[in-house]
Amino acid sequence: MDLPGGGITALAQLLKPPDQESGDEDDKPVTASAKLGPGAIGLSAKSQAATKHQDTSKKESKDIWDADEVPEGAEFDDTDDPRPQPEYDIIFKQAVTTEDMFLQMSNKTPSSVSCEDMVIKISLPDTKMADVDLDLKDKFLSCRTPNYKLGLHLPHPVDSKNGKAQWISDKQTLVVTCRMVREYDFLTA
Repeated sequence: MDLPGGGITALAQLLKPPDQESGDEDDKPVTASAKLGPGAIGLSAKSQAATKHQDTSKKESKDIWDADEVPEGAEFDDTDDPRPQPEYDIIFKQAVTTEDMFLQMSNKTPSSVSCEDMVIKISLPDTKMADVDLDLKDKFLSCRTPNYKLGLHLPHPVDSKNGKAQWISDKQTLVVTCRMVREYDFLTA
């Protein structure tokens, strides 16, 4: 009498190399997760020793954090400050000439990739210009007044040394204009 699974077993016997026996545990397929055990979690002993040696040689000071680990503007983050955040807008600005508008001879597009400047408009109602404390870093803008506080991480790095700020008294708005400094800007010029 012929069993229904007998044909598959016979085919497996034909395809198996002659040096293997039929009852081996090695015949079962082994997945990557089946090979894992408690010793496979984390770094190996050799990797841990190499990492520990690199860490001790690199960190000779008594600082808790490296300067690279602390994001720029983190010193201004204050969660206990009850002052509200003012309304603000970030506008990207590009220098457009007649060649760009009418002849379309440059590689400029309407996207922010072709923009050279970043304009941040901060609305500060019931504030005088003398009360505004503005600090601009390469990736962070801090604007503090007695009534408002704004800690803004900028979407692109800027040239913080050559920024320009203007106070529009009738709208009680501070306008900060700064040149963007991006890594690959020289390619689009």
